[in-house]
Amino acid sequence: MVCGKREFELLNKINFIRTCGTEEEKQAAQILAEEARAIGTEPVIESFDVDRWDIKKVSLVACGKEWEVTGYGMSGSTPEEGITAPFAYIQDATDVDLLNTKGKIVMVNGRVGDELYKKLVKAGVAAFITFEGNIVDKREETDLDTRNLRDWAIKEGKIPGVNMRTMDAHELVKAKPETVTLTLIQDEGLATSQNVIAEIKGSDPEAGTIVFGAHYDSVPFSHGVYDNGAGSVIIMELMRYFKENQPKRSMKFCWYGSEERGLLGSKAYVATHKEELKDVVLMVNVDVAGPVLGKDIALCTSDDSLRVAVDYLSKEVGFAITSKQDIYSSDSIPFADNGVPGINFCRFGAPGGANIHNRHDIIDSLDWPNLEETTKFILTFSERLANSVVFPVPREIPQNIVEKVDKYLKKPAKK
Repeated sequence: MVCGKREFELLNKINFIRTCGTEEEKQAAQILAEEARAIGTEPVIESFDVDRWDIKKVSLVACGKEWEVTGYGMSGSTPEEGITAPFAYIQDATDVDLLNTKGKIVMVNGRVGDELYKKLVKAGVAAFITFEGNIVDKREETDLDTRNLRDWAIKEGKIPGVNMRTMDAHELVKAKPETVTLTLIQDEGLATSQNVIAEIKGSDPEAGTIVFGAHYDSVPFSHGVYDNGAGSVIIMELMRYFKENQPKRSMKFCWYGSEERGLLGSKAYVATHKEELKDVVLMVNVDVAGPVLGKDIALCTSDDSLRVAVDYLSKEVGFAITSKQDIYSSDSIPFADNGVPGINFCRFGAPGGANIHNRHDIIDSLDWPNLEETTKFILTFSERLANSVVFPVPREIPQNIVEKVDKYLKKPAKK
């Protein structure tokens, strides 16, 4: 049966930074493949291309000093000497904010979303600056994020960008510089990421396939044990059970690379396995789990009957979990976009109880009993569906979920 201590042992094996397209990500994929092989399956590693960049030089000079910044990957390069241009803090990038910003280096609040980026391109700004964190942060206890432009931004046109700390942005805006000099030199190209895939054949090949998924990559500075080493070890434990207890329906277990860079692994999977998707009756995704302080959630990208079924099962077996019909920013999205219903199991950390996307995502915030309890419930749920006489989840995506998925994937609005 399920063993939380065994899950924790595997979690410790991948307890290192493993970002998209790096040797460390590849090492984690090999560890997961070796574990899957030891269980008795024949895992396959499928590689795919991802954007790669190497920042050669990045700086921001203003008010007689150089400020600490990181460059936006895939945002292009400035001339070697940089760009010296008037500075403007454009706040919310309203039409008023953007008046006369052509050729200027602009600072915006927080991140650059798709609508904001389109506005910057249309306005003709020379470069952009974002910031992160809090004005009371301690520099030595925080890391400055390394960001990149996603595909949806690149297709609009590249604008060189840098990211800085909120405390520094606060000081810079107060100083009201007339001009700033921004330099960003980078080498852009491609790297390789990979998905790990293992299969268990069901006793009834005609009954359809259930895909289990979890991403195993992390972000820079983060060991990513909560997000999402925990989900990776949970589906490994599920596979171990079903290898010993053959289900009626076939199962595929997928560990996705490069989720943190925009679900790249699961997008590559559905593109490569397009023909097989017609036989997939459900996608079960696990993303974040194990915190001592937290709560279990199930988010269903499916007909609402699945949400009701999870709520019923919760009460039947006495496991506290909240179920909702909604999308979740994880690897079920590409499946929903291809007509495959799904469910996302998560154990969200309580406020202050767990961290993601920073150096504080460490194994000390998790414990094996919570990991085990979440796994047991997912197993109970999965075993009932895998062996049901008639599969109870309609193979359709409700219109409200379709609209949310389209918006998430930044598809053009339908007329």
